[in-house]
Amino acid sequence: MLWTKLRCQTLRPPFTWSHKTLFQPARQFSQTSFRPFLRQSRCLRQEISTNASLKENVSPPAHDGPSFYEKISKPGIWRQVTFVSVTSFLAFSLAATQTTLETEYWTERMVAVSSVWTLKTITNTDLKRAQTAELIQGLRESLANIQSVVQQLPVLIRPWVNLACLSVMQPYADATEGKRLCWKICLLNAGVWLAWKLKPWKGFMTVRFMHYPLSGLSYTLLTSMFSHRSAIHLLCNCLALESFGKDSSEYFGSESSLMSLPGSAAYHYLLREQNKAQPDVLESTTSYHFLAFFISAGLFSGLVSHIVNAKFRYPRLVSQLASSANSARRTETWAGAVAATTASAAQSTSKKRVLDILPSLGASGAIYAAVTMTALAFPDSEVALFIPPSYPINIQYGVGALMALDMIGILRGWRLFDHWAHLGGAAFGIFYYNYGPSYWAYLRKATAKVDKST
Repeated sequence: MLWTKLRCQTLRPPFTWSHKTLFQPARQFSQTSFRPFLRQSRCLRQEISTNASLKENVSPPAHDGPSFYEKISKPGIWRQVTFVSVTSFLAFSLAATQTTLETEYWTERMVAVSSVWTLKTITNTDLKRAQTAELIQGLRESLANIQSVVQQLPVLIRPWVNLACLSVMQPYADATEGKRLCWKICLLNAGVWLAWKLKPWKGFMTVRFMHYPLSGLSYTLLTSMFSHRSAIHLLCNCLALESFGKDSSEYFGSESSLMSLPGSAAYHYLLREQNKAQPDVLESTTSYHFLAFFISAGLFSGLVSHIVNAKFRYPRLVSQLASSANSARRTETWAGAVAATTASAAQSTSKKRVLDILPSLGASGAIYAAVTMTALAFPDSEVALFIPPSYPINIQYGVGALMALDMIGILRGWRLFDHWAHLGGAAFGIFYYNYGPSYWAYLRKATAKVDKST
């Protein structure tokens, strides 16, 4: 009996009014080897009951408060939806206005140069020929100015400088307008990629040129379109854009020869549909139209990815964190402690699998829109990879295989690419193929009426 009292006095913890005593659970006895004996001790039972009653008296009464999901902020989508809608509308409106202004400029200039155009109807082809002739003349003058400066250099260096200038200017003069525009977009992408390589700018680029779905920013949907961190990503997107964004023939070729070429793409489709406008609306350039299409497609694809992350992946993440927080197990026994440790490890692994709301960047969504629109506009065209195996296949089969691969990636949880953005771009391409040309013709007529009224 005396030995039992001494054991009770030794094992009883001292009582202090500290935060650990008030809010920690009852003392755990699973780590002592005297557990069977201590359970039978009357003094220990009194100790447990005393601590339990103290905890009931000190702890605040249970009440129904806000859930874990309600306590934290929720990412929204309406700011992003508004930004994409307004920016796309402005892009098309400005493109239509600028196209109208340039068309009127070139029409007036052709009439001023030759009186023949007062009696002859001016066509889109005539306007583009005049633009091409002036571009070539400007390149020749630039080359002459460069050669005059090169004459001051040593004799051994002059031929190399002239060769470098000709290697750049000649392909640029021979290229079509759509191809030149795609080169400019690729140069912009390359400039942003170089900015990523500057260490002082990495923080700025990470915040301003990557779209984080949980950041609350909207303008990064636009800046991230032209952002690429890896050279492989940049190269693949630029090659795809140069292939599907250009028109593959001269504007002066016949429609039959144009349609037989497998490289006919998004730019030429927009040009062809504009030439079908009734009544005829002159258009000296299609660059602004394609640029507005490219920007709107990239914004829409990024918005689809943002909505999926904000409204589907994020609630799933929060529900898993809430369930893991509310499912804490008691560990009065050694088996309970082992089970709790195992559950904690499983929950941390699960959290790592769910905590993958990654930022997005790149022009893949806009390129997908161009590829999809090309497949619908020219179903008999063929495409081939630029790396082996380069066997040509029908463009619709190729686009269908890409979309199926993205769907499989979504079902399997692949995160190497933004599959939702790819599918969003494809959806925009399908939509614009059906309704885009009529909407553009409406904008052109509206801007032409506004210009005439002013």
